[in-house]
Amino acid sequence: MKILDSIDSPEDLKKVKKENLSILASEIREEIISSISKNGGHLAPSLGVVDLTIAMHYVFNCPTDKIIWDVGHQSYAHKIITGRKCKFKTIRMYNGLSGFPSRFESEYDAFGVGHSSTSISAGLGFAVARDLRNENYKVIAVIGDGSMTSGLAFEGLQNAGHLKTDMIVILNDNEMFISQKVGAIAGYFAKLLTAGMARKVEEKIMKTVSRLHNFGSSFRKFVKRVKVMLFPGMLFEEMGFTYIGPVQGHDINNLIIILENLKDMKGPVLLHVITKKGKGYLPAEENPIKFHGIGKFNIVTGEPAKNERVTYAKVFSDSLIKLASSDKRILAITAAMPGGTGLDKFARKFPDRYFDVGIAEGHAVTFAAAMVAAGMKPVCAIYSTFMQRALDNIIHDVALQNLPVVFVLDRAGLVGEDGCTHHGAFDLSYLNYIPNVVIMAPCDENELQYMLKTALNSDKPCFIRYPKGPGLGVALDETSYVLPIGKSVILKEGKDICFLAIGNHVYTCLEAARLLAEKNVNAAVVNMRFVKPLDACVINEMLLKTKRFITIEENSLIGGFGETVKTFLYGSGAVVECIGLPDKFIEHGSLKILKKKYGFTCENIVKKALQIMLT
Repeated sequence: MKILDSIDSPEDLKKVKKENLSILASEIREEIISSISKNGGHLAPSLGVVDLTIAMHYVFNCPTDKIIWDVGHQSYAHKIITGRKCKFKTIRMYNGLSGFPSRFESEYDAFGVGHSSTSISAGLGFAVARDLRNENYKVIAVIGDGSMTSGLAFEGLQNAGHLKTDMIVILNDNEMFISQKVGAIAGYFAKLLTAGMARKVEEKIMKTVSRLHNFGSSFRKFVKRVKVMLFPGMLFEEMGFTYIGPVQGHDINNLIIILENLKDMKGPVLLHVITKKGKGYLPAEENPIKFHGIGKFNIVTGEPAKNERVTYAKVFSDSLIKLASSDKRILAITAAMPGGTGLDKFARKFPDRYFDVGIAEGHAVTFAAAMVAAGMKPVCAIYSTFMQRALDNIIHDVALQNLPVVFVLDRAGLVGEDGCTHHGAFDLSYLNYIPNVVIMAPCDENELQYMLKTALNSDKPCFIRYPKGPGLGVALDETSYVLPIGKSVILKEGKDICFLAIGNHVYTCLEAARLLAEKNVNAAVVNMRFVKPLDACVINEMLLKTKRFITIEENSLIGGFGETVKTFLYGSGAVVECIGLPDKFIEHGSLKILKKKYGFTCENIVKKALQIMLT
């Protein structure tokens, strides 16, 4: 019988003998690897934090104590320990467990998260509310080193240091963020610094020197400098935190001792823990970037499931490299997603023209804007859902100054198993109301090449949005040309009804038109290409032939493409049916399930068309 079989809650975990915790860690890793190989998910970061998760739940009393996770892909072991072991094989499946912490899923998930760098601010919110309500519980914010590149993390740190609120921040460092000097000596001093006697001695020294009016303040600063020279946490000490570490993150028993020592320390404390991404699974240890977020894979070989069709990200990357080869002003910017956006290949080809700014989307946008003002042609590639965090910068630093930055929004529309935090459901809406911008979406991977060249030759800020994953398998032209801005293309003429499609559902509409023809309904299909500026000429041309329209977009219906068309046709007597995402946060599940549920199938389009034909 496995030890894991007896674990259904943190209380069960506390009954396990300490000498058996490393065995439990191995069993949890086996469960994670087995499930993610079938469902896909964030494997390497989850494996790296297993030992730390066990230590935290061994010491703290959740759900009374609050563990706030940053970037939820660290939370898989947490889910297994907190009563979701039996459901873990359903993770990221439709109606199964979410791939991220969710307040709707478990009382142990104190705060939901899918994006990054929120844990310190959220943890401080819990801690301050606790004190105002005279309650008694611990608050622990766990943040990865990558998330510390975001300004939001530092906003939380400075506020927590200013308020001197009791809380613990655990920096899960798996990329040697601050120091590589980790070993027995560092671990020993960490235990010493968190022990009661050492803290009392330090406090007594500080209290004594504070009475020395002439040089007491200077001497206190000197003592602190000596401390941070020995332990690399000057930045956090200066922000008001007590810094502890760095400590080895895979020694569970040592972590338990340290956490026990520091859990009752006053004021904000930062524990710096060094972990290894992919710990316990060699392919993930050797290639943590590949296994950061991965689809189904073979456990024995570590190889992902094959997909013969080329991805949109690859077409974008190859096209950008080709264009950059003949124009030295073209450069690439991403926000900690070189692999996901396809820019890792560009980085190898043009290292001097590639910039990964970390998890700092707002900075990426303003950085790009200034580069345009200085005569360069930056292409800023950021996932649709992450671009939401840079909206202010888009408006004030790019659009207001009419600086022609090229923005490439990967993962636009439904993304599947990552769910509500990652669906690119709002970009058409949050960009549509901004003056000066051009918004376009290719119908296939070949058209993406044309749109990238078009954007780089435009004098306006341009946004290109495309879906996650493989393209449609169409042939790719060797050369591309510049499209006329705001001009669509009629793919099929028709007099009974007109489909106005944007992006990846143009071909869905073509198939629907074919099925309708079998029912003696003649449907026109227009590849709109541009949401902004809208091609008013082609819509008016279609209006002369039919008063029936269906729009289709993988975006919220509120403020999106369909609503724009409806507004344009208001008063014309036209009947407009819009297919898009409803006013809700879309759950996780396979793309096949979600597209069927929300009407992105040719069968549903046919059904809607036949209904309109009766009006």
